[in-house]
Order: sequence, then C-alpha cells, then structure tokens
Amino acid sequence: MYKYKCMNPIAKIGLNNFTDKYEAVDNVDDADGILVRSANMLEMDFSDNLLAIARAGAGVNNIPIDKCAGKGIVVFNTPGANANGVKEMVLAAMLLASRDIIGGTEWVKANAGDPDIAKLTEKSKKKFAGTEIFGKKLGIIGLGAIGVRVANAARQLGMEVYGYDPYLSIDAAWRLSSDVKHVTNVDDIYSKCDIITIHVPALDSTKGMVNESAISKMKKGVILINLARDILCNEADVLAGINSGKIRKYVTDFPNPTIAGHDGCIVIPHLGASTEESEDNCAVKAVLELKDYLENGNINNSVNLPNCDMGVCAGPRLAIIHKNVANMISQFTSFLGNAGYNIKDMSNKSRGDYAYTLIDLEDEIEDAIVSKIEKIDDVIRVRIVRKDV
Repeated sequence: MYKYKCMNPIAKIGLNNFTDKYEAVDNVDDADGILVRSANMLEMDFSDNLLAIARAGAGVNNIPIDKCAGKGIVVFNTPGANANGVKEMVLAAMLLASRDIIGGTEWVKANAGDPDIAKLTEKSKKKFAGTEIFGKKLGIIGLGAIGVRVANAARQLGMEVYGYDPYLSIDAAWRLSSDVKHVTNVDDIYSKCDIITIHVPALDSTKGMVNESAISKMKKGVILINLARDILCNEADVLAGINSGKIRKYVTDFPNPTIAGHDGCIVIPHLGASTEESEDNCAVKAVLELKDYLENGNINNSVNLPNCDMGVCAGPRLAIIHKNVANMISQFTSFLGNAGYNIKDMSNKSRGDYAYTLIDLEDEIEDAIVSKIEKIDDVIRVRIVRKDV
C-alpha cells in the first residue's frame, strides 16, 4: 500500500487515477509521495518515508529541490500541462495592452448614469482606440512548451515572430512554426520587437534579466509581458521605463505593492494557468508521474534527478539514487554478482551531481542485501520496486 499526502487541493480528475493500492494520509510524515501546487515547502523537514514530490504545475520555486536530491527524494513537475491556458492569457495580454479595453470599459462604468452616454461615447472613444497586433513584431524569450504555442498562435494572427532560446530542445524545434525567426542574441529581441513576452524559468541567471540595460535597448513604446515569474523583471527599472515613455504597457500576472495600481501596468491576479482545464491536466500528469515512480521506479519530468524509464516493472527491480561519480556501476554489478544475483537489464542516467540506476533482477532480492548496497560510498537511497506492492 502506497500513501500520499496532498499539500493543496488537487483536482479530483487527477486523484481518480489512484488505485486501491493507494491511501490518502493526513500526516505528511507517513507519506511515500506528496502532491503539491503552491504550498511553501522550503522550510519543511522531510521524513525518511518520503520518496517523491509531484508538483501539479511547472514552477518548483516552492520546493527545496537540491535538499530533496540530497535525501533521495525525486521532485517532479508537469511541463506543458498548463501551456495552453498560459498561451491564451498571453494573447489576451497583448490585446489588452494594445487596445485600451480596460480603460474603455472603466469609462463606461463611470458614465453609466449619463442619459447621453451613447453620444458621449462617440466623442470619447478615440482615447481608448489603441493599435492592432496584426503585422507587429513579437519577441518571445524562451521557446519551451508555452513559448512555442505563443509563437505559433501569433503567426496565425499575422504577427512577425522572433524567438530566442539558447537551449531550444529538438522536440520544441519540431513543433515551432518554420515562419518564426530564431535569433541567437537576446538583444535582437529587445531592439526589433514591438511586443516582448518572457517564458523562461526563474534561475540565478535569469533573475532580473529585464533591467535598465535591457530596457535601454528596446524600441520606444514597447509592450512588455511577464506571465512567467515576477523576479525575471526588475520592476523598479520597468516603472522607470514606463515613466520615460520607453515602455507603453507592462502586463504581469504577479501583483505586488510596487506595481499594483500603477499607471501603465496591467496587473492580473495570477490567472495564467488557473483555468479548470489546466488544473485538471496538471493534476492528472502529476499523479501519473508519481504512480510511475512508486510502482515502476521510472523517472519522467524530474527537476532534480535524471529521467530514466525501463517500462512496467515485472519485478524485482532495484532503484538506486547515487552521486554522479566514477566506478558506481561496477560496484553495484560486482556486489550483486558476488551475492549470486543475475542482472536481466539495467539503465543508468546522470544529471549534474546525481545519477540514477535501475536494475532488473531475475530473482527476488533480500532486504538485507539492499541495506548493504545503501552503505556503499556515494549511494543516497536504494529501494526494491516490486510489481505486487
């Protein structure tokens, strides 16, 4: 029986994928797996029972991923599950910033009691007219699951699209419209584009990437959209850009005291991925990732350990999380061979400081042997995956 804890409400359509092998628990220390959305786990102490955390969403800045890796806890996320919801919000952001729809509707509310509002509208509407997005240059920084969707949709709307991503994956490249101009220098995005939207993860290298220097390279009257992470933009520099006229509008999904209510800012209350469909997709994907790891030892969409998949476990299967150092595989195989165990199949993958090894054995293995493998230097965690658990 596997035990799981939900740190946040998780869509029922996702939880319905659990079978009678699974039990929801109230005490997090009892859980083999955790499902989470936005709950802050950074200061949590994790029980030795915990094997995995699945984040129903893309961002994992609420989870101590390095700490988890050091304890042999796999952290999953669900990239792409909410991509369409965010894509649609980006399209809405472009339209809201280009056409002063918000200002216009607020004007109507303010003048709702005027019996001559229809005539007054014709005199006042020009100041809300705005511009079209057709034919405008859109710059996309980050061509992952969301960025690619935005690029393709913008092309269909008649925009000229530029994309920047030094780590563009082969899969993303295949899905990207051939009409998108792929640039290798982010400065080309800043200097050429009328609208710029950011879709990169929050890393030390991306924190504050849109700052005074970047803004100085942008076209006068640029529209800047940030529905990714608030820390990607130095918002004091953004406000200075608005006040100087360099930035026409700043659209963000992250309210804070610096920008809330500021002229020139359209601040959305973190709705980008909050559609019913996105939450359902993320929940389903998170549950399936967690189940696949607990039942089969497979790792897919981990943010702190390498992906490694050997299919359905026919059992027994050894799952070993260890440091990415030389001579580990030979130690495992020698140890098992000397103990009389025959290896049917094996896979080893590495990622940064950590590696993961899956070993299928012909015969059942004793728990005492597992305990001895755990004592090998640089081994972090060992467990037996059995098909009948």
